[in-house]
Order: sequence, then C-alpha cells, then structure tokens
Amino acid sequence: VKKYTYIFSSIIVIASIISLFVNGLNPGVDFVGGRTFQVRFAEHVEPQTVKDELTAIFGENVEAKVFGKGNQLKITTKYKVDVPGAEADAEVNQLMYKGLSKHYGADMTYDKFVNSYDGKTLGILQNSKVGPTMAEDMKTDSYWAVIGAMAIVFVYLTISFRKWQYSLGAIASVAHDVIFVLGLYSLTWRIMPFSMEIDQHFIAAILTVIGYSMNDTVIVFDRVREYLEGKTKGSFKDIVNQSVNSTLSRTINTSLTLILVLLIMFIFG
Repeated sequence: VKKYTYIFSSIIVIASIISLFVNGLNPGVDFVGGRTFQVRFAEHVEPQTVKDELTAIFGENVEAKVFGKGNQLKITTKYKVDVPGAEADAEVNQLMYKGLSKHYGADMTYDKFVNSYDGKTLGILQNSKVGPTMAEDMKTDSYWAVIGAMAIVFVYLTISFRKWQYSLGAIASVAHDVIFVLGLYSLTWRIMPFSMEIDQHFIAAILTVIGYSMNDTVIVFDRVREYLEGKTKGSFKDIVNQSVNSTLSRTINTSLTLILVLLIMFIFG
C-alpha cells in the first residue's frame, strides 16, 4: 500500500507543479489591483448575464457576484488599473454605465448612476480601487505569512520532539498538501462555472490547510514517539502502522466535520 500511495502522491505533486507553470493561477484584485463596485438594480438580475455584458464592454473578464439581495451585485474589473489619473477612472465609470444602463429606466442618467447623493438606492452605491503597488505589497505579505507560519512550526516541532527529522517530515507533509490545493486550483480555475480568484481569503484558506495538515501530522508523530518510548514491540514500520491506525478515526471525524461545514458554506454562501 505504501508503494502505491507514494506513486499516487508523486503523480499528483508533479501534475500540480506542471499545471502551476503552464496554467498558473487566477490572481484577484488583492494581488494585481483592480476596481470593485457595489451596484444595486431595480429588480433581480442574473450575475452571469451582467458578467457577460460587461466582459464584452471591457474586453476582458469581469467578475459579478450577488452581494446581499438578488438585486445587488459586487462587480470587479482589472481594466486599466495600472493607468493613474482621473481620466482612467472616468472611462471605467462610463463603460460601466454603458453596459448596465439597459437594466434601468430612462430616468437613470450617467450622473445619477455614478455620483453619490443622500438617499441613493440605485446605481453604484460604493466603489474602491486597489492599485498595483498596494497589490504587490499584499502579495509579498501573503508569501511571508505562509513561509513564516511554516518556519515557526518547524522550530516548534524541533524543540518539542527534540529531533529535526520530525520537523522536516511535517514540513514535507504540509508542502505536499499545499501543492495539491494549489494544483487543483490551477487545473480547474479556467473551467469552473464560479470564480476561483486568488485573494486574501485564499491565503487564509491556505493557512488553514497548513494548520489542519500540521495538526494531523503532529498527532501521528506524537503517537510514534509514545510507542517508541513505551518500548512497543515490533519493527519501526509496525510502530508507524500502529500509530496511523490508532489516530485514523480522529482524522476521519475531524475531516468529515470540516467538509460538512464547508459544504454547507459552499452551497448556501
């Protein structure tokens, strides 16, 4: 079984790394910059319809998601985010109005759609912009967050188990799980019917993966150490096998509980 597991894991890791180089990832506004608009309509609108209409107008992929009620969308575009000045901002607003004006009555003018005023209930309610410099800072901070988390855990395990080999094994296990998640995103983000942007939420998810993976690995390692110090009979292979089997139920229960909660969030969120 061990041999087949090694083969399967190796194939997954290699395929993931290749996909990351070939397909890459879909960086969101947090990492490359962009504009986000909170737009409210008079009636319910389909996000996919709005997305297709604005993508045709902007000439690039635009994201549109329900934000609150069905008549309110969060729209994100990276169009000319690297162009400074008020002219670029005005051009984006004009294109937004051009693409969405058909969903409003004849009394919805450009000024009403774009500008803020007391009691405004339709059009652009809020908008924000993340510039390339700020996005680059966020990207750098995200890299350091992941690397720093793994480095601290490496030191902690070395002190806790008093052997750096345990730390190295745990880091290898975590790296395997993170590469698997990144590879899955890289392989599927172009074909999925929903957005799979890499943003700050994704970094939080990766840190969560690191936490759960590390916790599961440490539990197994701790049981291995316990059996070794308890003079459990059998070869090292037998001890590792016993350690994995004795902690497997906890791993399954934890994973199923987590998957159930995430599945509910995915369906209803």
